[in-house]
Amino acid sequence: MSQPSYLRLYESGLLEERIQKARELMLDCRLCPRQCGVDRTAGETGVCQTGTRAWVSSFNAHFGEEEPLVGSRGSGTIFFTHCNLLCLFCQNYDISHKGHGQKVEPEVLAGLMIELARAGCHNINFVTPTHVVPQILEALPMAIRAGLDRPLVYNSSGYDSVETLRLLDGIFDIYMPDFKFWDNEAARKYCGVSDYRERACEAILEMHRQVGDLDLDEDAVATRGLLVRHLVMPGDLAKTREICRFLADEVSTRTYINIMGQYHPCGRADEFQELTEPLTRSELRRAKKMARDAGLERLDQRRRLSFMIV
Repeated sequence: MSQPSYLRLYESGLLEERIQKARELMLDCRLCPRQCGVDRTAGETGVCQTGTRAWVSSFNAHFGEEEPLVGSRGSGTIFFTHCNLLCLFCQNYDISHKGHGQKVEPEVLAGLMIELARAGCHNINFVTPTHVVPQILEALPMAIRAGLDRPLVYNSSGYDSVETLRLLDGIFDIYMPDFKFWDNEAARKYCGVSDYRERACEAILEMHRQVGDLDLDEDAVATRGLLVRHLVMPGDLAKTREICRFLADEVSTRTYINIMGQYHPCGRADEFQELTEPLTRSELRRAKKMARDAGLERLDQRRRLSFMIV
């Protein structure tokens, strides 16, 4: 097993510098593109409703992720409570919007990483990490001293700040962002942000600069690189073709992408008529054809539970 990059950063002493810089971003919070400007070190909270400590809703060896992450022993997922994007149709609405979870100290978060690693998970997969980057980094040295040696996965909504991502260069070996919307009007209506496309494009380019295309070991398990998720929306609300063209033309035709077909109305989706219908199988087939036609060569093939209709 290759050595995760964060071990080299830790041994060089540079990890502590990154931790300090991440903490400074919370003073007038600009961790994500929302730029709330609150002092989270003083307990103030912005859109993500998170102050000095991270909240965790659950952690487990997860076998429902992409095949290169799951392997034979699962992906060690840590699900953070709250979110900086807050899609109103979120399938984890109780976690992202309602705040179901528990506040954890850095020692506890480090312990969760170690427990998942000792369970044999191939990686430590931080789900919705954007708003808790400083808390993750603060816990990481404790986990390293306890023997952590698994690649870290940054599993985000794609609404990430390049300034924050640059602090993570050499820490995360695997990035797995969503690319939710090309149409900024849709992102404004359903997520309350008017610049999703621009920020997601910038973020994914930075992620790819850091880690490149997805690399697999001899067991077809991911060791380093970029995976992109795209949730197909009913009526092509997300503009799948444009997203795929960007990935192929501006990132790499070797970008590993999961064209996801599990959209179904959740949360507050009933507030918009166009969100109340489940995805159809024909819509998913068209979306996958769009990806192939754009030139993307690596589509995730794993079958998942879906809510699609014919």
